[in-house]
Amino acid sequence: MPAYIILDIEVTDPVGFERYKQAAAPALAVYGGKYLARGGRTETLEGDWSPTRLVILEFPDVGHAKQWLESPEYREARGLRRQSANTDIVAIEGVA
Repeated sequence: MPAYIILDIEVTDPVGFERYKQAAAPALAVYGGKYLARGGRTETLEGDWSPTRLVILEFPDVGHAKQWLESPEYREARGLRRQSANTDIVAIEGVA
């Protein structure tokens, strides 16, 4: 069953975050992940959630998503993200 990772990212260091973006992309493919949305314009339709920068990733399943997040291939990028942004991350299972 597909799984989706949703990241709400508040960039605190734009230069460092650019390095993160370059380092993060290659690790996705290793775990079957792909970008569905990345930093596009958002519009709140209901409620008061105001995301800063949303990213939506798709993986074959939650297991692959968790493996990617903790992987050696993503380790350096994850460190760069943590240094250059505040991030909330959730995983959600898709429908079969």
